[in-house]
Amino acid sequence: MQMKARTIAPKLAGWQPTQTIVVAIVLLWICIAPALSGQQDIHAPLTPPANRKPAPAFALATEDGKKIQVSDYRGKVLLLNFWATDCGGCVLEIPSFIEIEKAYRDKGFTAIGVSMDISYEGLKNADEAWSRVKPFVAKHGVNYPIAMGDDAISKAYALNSFPATYLIDKSGKIAVAYVGVVIDKDNVARNIKSLLSEPVMR
Repeated sequence: MQMKARTIAPKLAGWQPTQTIVVAIVLLWICIAPALSGQQDIHAPLTPPANRKPAPAFALATEDGKKIQVSDYRGKVLLLNFWATDCGGCVLEIPSFIEIEKAYRDKGFTAIGVSMDISYEGLKNADEAWSRVKPFVAKHGVNYPIAMGDDAISKAYALNSFPATYLIDKSGKIAVAYVGVVIDKDNVARNIKSLLSEPVMR
């Protein structure tokens, strides 16, 4: 990109070094903008009820040692978000989840954050991970339960990248899967509203 700027400059009278820098910045933006826009424009439709698969079972510990399971939330719509404190995309989307939890928690919905800091950061154990997660949760005002993830849940949900977010219906089946930064909060909210209107299927 710098070579292009140098070849353009001699052709224009009165060309200034600052103009060369501007051209370089513009060319750089043209290169990276498609990737950024693709990452930030995540939309996903609901999977038809007949085609949904059961969410893999798990039993994970929260900060206070309480065990939570996906089966505990049968009859509710569940947003299950896999994240890590040093994952840039995760940090970007968490404010949306905080707002969604506030808007729908009294309507049969809850969000759960599953920290994958142990594997993401290569940490020794859950204690080391919690030493990162607890200050993060306090600083950002996270208003939904956080559990500590492990290798078993990573394999169960085939987690290859973070963040990864699943909407699970009232029957415990995966209705929507998001991979990437969930910037469009409205898309998530619309899917939650639709799932809240569905009956519990046996």
